[in-house]
Amino acid sequence: MSHYKEFHDPSQNLLIASLPHTVRQRLLVNLELIELPLGHVLYESGDTLRHAYFPTDSIVSLLYVMENGDSAEIAVVGNEGMVGTALFLGGESTPSRAVTQSYGFAYRLPRQKFIEEFSLHKELLVLLLRYTQAVITQMAQTAVCNRHHSIDQQLCRWLLLSLDRMSGKNLFMTQELIANMLGVRREGVTEAAGKLQKLGVIEYHRGHITVLDRSKLENLSCECYAVVKKETDRLFPLLKKSSINNC
Repeated sequence: MSHYKEFHDPSQNLLIASLPHTVRQRLLVNLELIELPLGHVLYESGDTLRHAYFPTDSIVSLLYVMENGDSAEIAVVGNEGMVGTALFLGGESTPSRAVTQSYGFAYRLPRQKFIEEFSLHKELLVLLLRYTQAVITQMAQTAVCNRHHSIDQQLCRWLLLSLDRMSGKNLFMTQELIANMLGVRREGVTEAAGKLQKLGVIEYHRGHITVLDRSKLENLSCECYAVVKKETDRLFPLLKKSSINNC
């Protein structure tokens, strides 16, 4: 793992970068860089959370799993946020599952250290509450989208949300995993992805998705993506500004 460290920095995560310098330095001592392979489960439904995770270039999906094994994504987390909000919302577990949607890395902080810092610093409290508001908006809009919009529109929304949470325009994701995220049949994803490829919006080959025309992708998406992006942009420019001022 040591040879990866030179390519990664905790400040690649927006939440960490937005903290005042003194708070950020206190966290750095206890942060551990970890690799997140595609499909890796960070925690299962009902597990006691042992760490808070801060992705840098990976994407993690939060899924609700039914008794029969079916699942559907309720939110995606990338370099704008963290996995493990239950740690500061008063609970130690969550009914959702967290699984790596796109390969990459993250920094993790032990549960007790996270709680200690959360209790000590108002800046961290405010930051995490703002982030939670953005996540709640994403969850609510995802529920509406899954109920009222087509698989084609859902796929466009999902691709855009994923792109916003990582660098570059390439995603490594199988159609089967996308279907599990959206809670639809694989055949539906295959058809929707085929349409986007014919329109020249994406290129898809063996689990490798490249977005060729983001503007067209946004036009094909439903309003759900714009709602989530607007709320996130409303909250996060303030954080980016505070990050610059506190460096």
